[in-house]
This record gives sequence, C-alpha cells and structure tokens, in this order.
Amino acid sequence: MLSKISLEGEWKLQLEEKGQGLVLPFTDVIMLPGTTSFARKGPKNTEILVGALTDEYLYEGPVWYSREVVIPEELAGKHCCLYLERTRLTTLWLDGQEIGSRDSLNTPHVYELPQLQPGSHTLTIRVDNTGYPTKGGHMTSPDTQTNWNGITGRMELQFYGEARISGIRLKSDLPARSVQISATLESMQGATLAVSANSFNSEITHSVEEQEYVIAPGPFTIDYALGPDALLWSEFAPNLYTVSLVLKGSDGIPVDRQEVIFGLKSFRAEGDKFTINGEKTFLRGKHDGLIFPLTGYAPTDVEEWVRILGIAKSYGINHYRFHTCCPPEAAFTAADLLGIYMQPELPFWGTITVETDEGHNQVEQDYLISEGYSILREFGNHPSFVMMSLGNELWGSKERIDSFLKDYKAFDDRPLYTQGSNNHQWVPEVLEHDDFFSGVRFTRDRLFRGSYAMCDAPLGHVQTSLPSTMKDYDDQIVPPGFGNGEGVSVEAGGEILIQYGTEAKAVQSGSESGEWIPQVPVISHEIGQYATFPNFAEIEKYTGSLKAENFIIFRERLESKGLGHLADAYFKSSGQLAVACYKEELEAAFRSRRLAGFQLLDLQDFSGQGTALVGVLDAFMDSKGLISPEEWRTFCNDAVLLARFPKYNYGAGETFEAHVELSCFRSGMPDAIELHWELAVEGRARTTGSAGAFIPAGTHYIDICDLAIELPAVDRMSRAELALRVQGTDIRKSYDLWIYPEQRDKPLEAEGIHVFTELSEEAVSLLEQGGNVLLMPEPESVQNGIEGYYCTDFWCYPMFRSISESMNRPVPIGTMGLLIDNGHPVLRDFPSETHSTYPWWTIAQHSKSLIMDEADCSWNPIVQTIDNFERNHKLSFLTECRVGNGNLLLCVLDAAKVSRTTEGRQFLTSIAGYMNSADFQPQYRATIAEIQALIR
Repeated sequence: MLSKISLEGEWKLQLEEKGQGLVLPFTDVIMLPGTTSFARKGPKNTEILVGALTDEYLYEGPVWYSREVVIPEELAGKHCCLYLERTRLTTLWLDGQEIGSRDSLNTPHVYELPQLQPGSHTLTIRVDNTGYPTKGGHMTSPDTQTNWNGITGRMELQFYGEARISGIRLKSDLPARSVQISATLESMQGATLAVSANSFNSEITHSVEEQEYVIAPGPFTIDYALGPDALLWSEFAPNLYTVSLVLKGSDGIPVDRQEVIFGLKSFRAEGDKFTINGEKTFLRGKHDGLIFPLTGYAPTDVEEWVRILGIAKSYGINHYRFHTCCPPEAAFTAADLLGIYMQPELPFWGTITVETDEGHNQVEQDYLISEGYSILREFGNHPSFVMMSLGNELWGSKERIDSFLKDYKAFDDRPLYTQGSNNHQWVPEVLEHDDFFSGVRFTRDRLFRGSYAMCDAPLGHVQTSLPSTMKDYDDQIVPPGFGNGEGVSVEAGGEILIQYGTEAKAVQSGSESGEWIPQVPVISHEIGQYATFPNFAEIEKYTGSLKAENFIIFRERLESKGLGHLADAYFKSSGQLAVACYKEELEAAFRSRRLAGFQLLDLQDFSGQGTALVGVLDAFMDSKGLISPEEWRTFCNDAVLLARFPKYNYGAGETFEAHVELSCFRSGMPDAIELHWELAVEGRARTTGSAGAFIPAGTHYIDICDLAIELPAVDRMSRAELALRVQGTDIRKSYDLWIYPEQRDKPLEAEGIHVFTELSEEAVSLLEQGGNVLLMPEPESVQNGIEGYYCTDFWCYPMFRSISESMNRPVPIGTMGLLIDNGHPVLRDFPSETHSTYPWWTIAQHSKSLIMDEADCSWNPIVQTIDNFERNHKLSFLTECRVGNGNLLLCVLDAAKVSRTTEGRQFLTSIAGYMNSADFQPQYRATIAEIQALIR
C-alpha cells in the first residue's frame, strides 16, 4: 500500500424508515465508526426485553451514509480500494454511480474503485441490517451484540501503485524454522520482493537478514528462512515477528510495502491431546458471544481486546471459542500478543440439509461456506487462529458437513477443524475430516460435563452426586473393557425432540455408530452454566446503547414480593455456591487424563437467552467480587494440584485419605518438585508434611503421594482446611473439610423433643399447652413447596422452564442455594456460612422448601432457599413461630435419610439442643390456620 485516506469522522445520515429509498437532502449526521443505536439515532425503542438487554435505539432497516472526500493530486489515478472493516450488508455509490454490494458479516467489505480524479468525490453507502443470507448466529443476535446498523471498524481509501502484492498467506514450517510466503503479484511485469523479519513481544530480540526474490506476475510461493535461532510462538512465550514485504520495480524503487504479524508455531492434534510446538497443552477455554454492553458491538481496537483477553488470561484462560461468530482482527492481534488460542465459528446454528430435504436453502449454505473462506483468508495469518468450527449444535447431513471440512482443509490446512460445537447432541459422531471433537456426551449416558439442563437429562455429577473429588471423565471417554472400540449398537434413526437455541425442535436423528471411542482430542462443550442471582448494583453501569431493563424488571418483581431487601444477600450467597460448583466442574476436567480441554460457558455473564448470569465476571468483564483471579487459578491454570478423596464430612478420629496429583502443562517445569501439605482445624495447624515427586519428560499427570491423616477429636463441629502447595511456585490448592464430634444415633429422641410429621391433634394440643414442637413433614406429603436441590440453577430458569414445558419434560427445580442466618442459635452446633456449603448437601437434597408467598411478610425463615428471578418465591427451609402458648420449629425434611449421615445427625443434634434451650423463643406468632396453609 502506498497511502491511505481515513474516512473516520462525520458522515451524513438518513434512516430509511418507510422504504422510500434515499431522499435528498440528508437531514442528519453521525460519527463513524459507530452505529445508529450508539449515536441515539431514530425513534426510541418502546419494546422492553425481559430475556436480554434492551437496545434503546434499535433500528432495523436500510440506513444511508454519505460524505465528501478530497483526492489530492499525488494519489489521483492510483489503484484505489474502499475498505470497511466491520459492517452489515452494504451497497456503494461513487458520485452517484452504483459500484456494487458486499454481504460478509465477519470480514471487511472491500470495493475496487475506478481511477479517481483529483478533487472532491461523494461516497454513499447504504447499510442494511435486514435480509441477511443467514440468521447470523451471535453476529446479529439481540442476546449478544444486537442487530446493530452502522460501520464499526476501520474506514479508509487505500491506494496502490501499478504493481502490488495481494492475498498474502504465511505458513509456519517449524522443522525448517522458516515461513512459507504465498501471494499474488498483480503487475504486468516481474519484480523483486525484499523480505525481512524482526521480532517483537519477546524478551529476546531477533532480526532476520533481508532476502530478495525475483518473482513473476501471478501467484508465487517462497520460503524465507528465519534461522536456527528463530523464536517460537505459544501461550507461554508469544514471540512475534513483523514480516516486511517490499516490492521493488525494475529501478529498485519500492512500489508496494506490506507488513504482516507472524508467529512461528505448530499447533496440532496428536492422539488425545493438542500440541503446541511438539509439547502437549490442555485447552482452558471460554465461550464468547461478543457481548459489549456499552456499545452493543465488538471493539476493533487492539488495546481494548488486550484488556479483555488479559482479564480472561488472569483467570487461567488460554483459549477462546467464539459462538457462531468471528471477532474483528484486533481480537486476533491481541490474542497473538497474549498467547491465546482462538476458535472462530461460522455464524450458523441450524441444520445442514441436502437438495432433497424439505426446506433446503442452497443460497444460505453457499453463503456460509463462502464466509468460512473469507474468514480464513482475512485472519488465517494470525498465529492465534488455530481452530475453526462450522457452527453451533448443528444437525442434518453428516456427509454434507464432512464434505465442507474436507474442502476447507484442502483450501487451508493451517488451523484444525471440527464439524461444529456439540453437533447432533444425542447421536454425535466423529467425522472423517474432524481434527477434534467438541461435545457434551458420546451417547445418552456417557457424559463428560458436570451439569445439564433438565430437558437434556440425565443431569451431571455436580448436580446429583454426593460431593467428592473422585470424579473424572476417563471412563466415559474410553469405557473400561471396551476393547478396540467395538461397541454395542443402540437404536438409531427416527425423530427426536431436542433443545434448539431457546426453543424445542423435532429433528431426524439419522444414523449413528452406537457406542464409540473418539480417536481425536475431545473438548467438553459449554461447561458450567451455574447461575447467580442478579446484582442490581450493576444497573447503573449500563450507560451506553444497551439498557438493563431486564434487571429493573427483576428487581421490581422481587420488591413486589417483599424481598427486595434480600437482593444483595441473594446475589452473594448464590454466587458463592456457583463458585464452589465451578471449582468441582473444572477440577473434574483436570482430573480427566483423556480429556483435551474444556470451553466454559462462561467466565462472564451472558446477557441474553433469558438472562443467564453464569459468570464470576459480569457482562462488562468486571469481577463480581465472588472470587479473585489468583484463587480461581488454583483450579484453572496450566498446573493444577488435585486431591482425590471420597467425601467432605468426617467423624472425629476418622482417617482422612486422599491421593494427591498434579495436572501439569506448564512449560519449563523442573524435573522434580516438593509438595508441602498442611491440615488446619479452625485455623490452627494440626498436621503438616511434605513429599517429593519426579516429573519425567513428557509427563503431564503426576501422582505425588497418598495422604492418610487421623483427624483430631473435636467437641464441636469444626471446619478443617487441607492446604497443598508446590514449593517455590504459585501452584497451590485448598479444600474445606468438616469434622464432627461423637453423636447419638437418633438425636431427635432427646428428652423433651416432640417430633411430628403432620400437624396432628396431639401436636396442636401440645402447642396450646405451651409445649415445644418440631414439625418435620415428609417432603412427599407437602404440595406447597419446592423440591430440595443443593446445586444452583442451570443457565437460567425462564428459558429452560419454557423449553422443558414445550418438550413435555420435567421443568428445572430452579433454586439457587441457601441463604442462612448463621448467627441464629438453632445453628449453634451446626456452624455455617451464610451460603450453601457441603455439610448442607444431604440435608438440602432430602428436603422441600415451603412457599411462604401468602404468609405475613414479618415471618422470616431462619434458613431460606433462594428462588430464581422469575418466580421469586419466599422459600422457607427452616422457620419458627409461636403457636398458642407453645413454640414451633418447622422444617420439611426426610429425617430418617438425613440421620444416616454424620452431617445430618449433627444438624438434627443442633436443632434438638436449640429446642431444649432457653433461646427457643420465636418472635413471630402464627395461627394453626397459617401453619396448615403452609404445609398443605
């Protein structure tokens, strides 16, 4: 490129609100890059979204933009292109003459212009955000970056001489320490190409001597040696080069100059793992849907993407999967600088059909395939662009999908490819040209994720299993005794009902291979999805084009139930439970030695699809204050200490046994490490020790030692902490354990405790006489309640309630953990946090929470179950009241099942002790009718 003229600044503007086309003169102006919504153009949007953020000035339709540009004498007659980095469907006019149209959603719109004479010229661009060739996935979704209209990236006229280089492709040749340069010389005659390279973004400086090559017009390929001292690019050392290409004419004068960022690397799928430059790596990924609440569109400046990706990296992330979208070039550049592995995805979430299928849309299919080629051409030189997916949760012809993979790989073999993310959900299969597999199950019950929606049941181990640290997915990836992959065929074919986006859809399952073993790396898809209650303090942060009207509605709903004062407590307590769920989810992935990586959904909140507040960061990538990045990295990093043990709750004097291991994909680790461990009880160290372990070359899962620790005698329930650390590193881990004193087998049979499972005449009589009554109905007998469930809600209740109902399947329970008045004397012998912890797991699972919506607002539970923001029930897990002359403690609980566990007996012991104490003096006075209404 010889020169360029920036077109950023003020443009004339006209919205085509009535389909009238362009009507002169223009009556408004706008600053570009930008969008009509961000500039607050057009009528204010009167529709308020509940399931997503609201675009305050949403405009859908054609918009006309125009401005004058002056061409100086020295650029007149030069080859010229109009470059629009990020926009929608465009049509261009130059001085009133139509030049053409472009329709890429992912890549720049480039227009070849006729030779421009010196002086003023008029550029007019119509941008239309309707009538896309495809729905556009998260490129156009109101759930993510919105369906904006505008031009949001670089805008410029680019000028070239008579000869130029186009279509530059750089490919690493790691064994030869060279870069293969392919391009096209657009010229009528040959020329000399001077190539040089200089490193940057590294501690070591490396410059490569300039080499000159004589090239002929048309396509050419040259190999440029970087030398044996060439610096390699990876997540650990993102060394980069600026490769300069200078085209010289016959007189030796430069006629074109191009500079391209390059990273010498080899990212491959080898066996069940990915490798970077021959070393195995484990992908710690996050989903990204391009959510930017202040603008409604993705930034196109490198600095902002460095900030965003840098935050993710501080939480141990080394991989981004873009859901049905491709980010702007600045994102790839930032990932190059930081060492993050990028996976863009075609903007498609649907069914790949063949010509004979009903509803086949060849135009859409051709468009999607062309978008893939455009993405590869535009961004493929970035070393961070290492993977590519054909879409999200695709169905349809596996043969047609595989043919697309084959064609892409023939066109560009630099990235690794997958057929899609979680394709053919219930009947997945690795295709011939898949380089890796991304999904959630191999067959119905072979799950390798910790949580699922009720409509996709069975649920995961984080949702249903007694908490432990024993779970991994190795037996799901390769079942024991499965032999050489020969499995038992299961029934296939026919129509099945699936979750499809935010709806349900009937699809043909097609043929499938029965039980099978993957022979490529496996990535677990969209793991986590543990919801937190909204943080209404965020509302004031939405100062841009998107407004949190949904948050305002959720707050009003809560306040209408008289629970608004609990909003912050709900947020913090549900958030702490979500963090604990994420810890187990991620550790299960790191314990899985056959897994190649995971993709979180998400590190940050997802603003749409019902409003899914599943992040430890909010939608702005700001911390919610639930966990620090340093603590998060103890279970999400390139080296993670793991202790395997079967439970968290122990009796005094019991032996705690654990196997300690290290999942290690950190470059430059020493040959040997020393583990230090400590068991502290109530903050005081009781037992310490150390163990050494060797790390043989190429070993990534290290068995360090087995612990057998006799737990101390305690006279009250005590919290213990097992702390592990590798000496001389930042690698550490801690686990909370609980130790219980000696207990009686039937704690509720203590003298003076009257236990009833129903409000019988005897119970009423006792209360009237001033007795103390524990009313503990069987959960199955109570209809006015919500089933007990320890884990927090999956994704968000309103979306999956609707999907489950449309599929005629059980709706999710939808609760979000406990809010505990931990200073109440009923818990004196069962000390707790204000949020759910593992001593409550068995108790919660065998309970039911009473709906107190109709009860007096001054009657507050001691332990409350947090409901979701759609229902906002006031849910009592444990409450008390005065009835007649007596006192009543009410908890819907299967006491028989609970009393079979150490923690359950301790809870019942605490209840009994409280009821026999002078502290049992409830403040609220209830009638028999109120009690009966509650437990109906």
